[in-house]
Amino acid sequence: MKIIEGSMSLIEPDSYFSIKFENDKFIFIDQTKLPLNEVYVETDDYERIAEAIERLEVRGAPAIGISAAYGLALSLKNLSTVNPAERFSLAYKRLEKTRPTAVNLFYALQEMKKVFQSHIGSQNLYQVVLSKAKEIHQNDINFCDRIGENGSKLFLKKSNVLTHCNTGKFATGGDGTAFNVIKKAFEIGLVNFVYADETRPLLQGSRLTAFELEKNGIPFAIQTDSMAAVLMQQGKVDLVITGADRIALNGDSANKIGTYNLAVLCNYHNIPFYIAAPTTTIDRTIPTGADIQIEFRNKTEIINFNGLPVTRTSYETFSPAFDVTPSHLISGIITEETVHLFPYNFL
Repeated sequence: MKIIEGSMSLIEPDSYFSIKFENDKFIFIDQTKLPLNEVYVETDDYERIAEAIERLEVRGAPAIGISAAYGLALSLKNLSTVNPAERFSLAYKRLEKTRPTAVNLFYALQEMKKVFQSHIGSQNLYQVVLSKAKEIHQNDINFCDRIGENGSKLFLKKSNVLTHCNTGKFATGGDGTAFNVIKKAFEIGLVNFVYADETRPLLQGSRLTAFELEKNGIPFAIQTDSMAAVLMQQGKVDLVITGADRIALNGDSANKIGTYNLAVLCNYHNIPFYIAAPTTTIDRTIPTGADIQIEFRNKTEIINFNGLPVTRTSYETFSPAFDVTPSHLISGIITEETVHLFPYNFL
């Protein structure tokens, strides 16, 4: 059994989840401790949720948005004499500063703000706003299911798939985006093997995707990011599927650093390269990827490993968390609506 921190609740040994709202508490798995330790954290403090997003204890664009929505709702719990507008504003400003690239964060915050402003005089304000957060969560569960179904139709034979970063339960409110495409295709006998990029510098592939592949009984191997080219050269990859954190109107897509490398390699080796993401990841306010703000991470994420330095801490680093893949390198963008094909126009 796995015990939730600060609670007597138990998690069944073979089950796992990323985020959950239960008994007026937000529960999340601390992804920084995976796969060696499965630690769940229970809180009703929006500040703790903001910290979890910043520390990557909670990560993945859809999951970040859902978590922030619950954080805003919880800011209105037990208000007593506190002005709800002031509390909501404080929580909103705190949460919007957590991660600048994932557009789902801002989509969820804006949706929550609309509901708050239209019900600010309500006596059950907390329950009304919480209901919206639950709706955003449920919508993403539904989106994940439809993305998986739409993407699995792209498999025309039993295939070897390469994926990058983590796009499963740990990244979403449901069963995942790119990961769920792989899972659905595996369930109908169309996935032979999965190659999971380790995804430097924080190893979301070797820590999280490998964990989820194992839990779902899907055959896999981990390789370093720089080994993808050799796999393609040897004909061991039939298609590549990744997620996205923000998609521009023309289809340019920001995703975990290293994704652009894969798209270029796929283009050279004539291998299909797909992105899977809900329509909430499409930012219709920006025309191209040049307008996407890229988050830069602390250099300790490159210099340190397991909390210990692997080189001199005085060295400078280049540490963008994301890169942008030009739309012409993307064979298709899989959403809950359909599989969109190049040229993209999401107006």
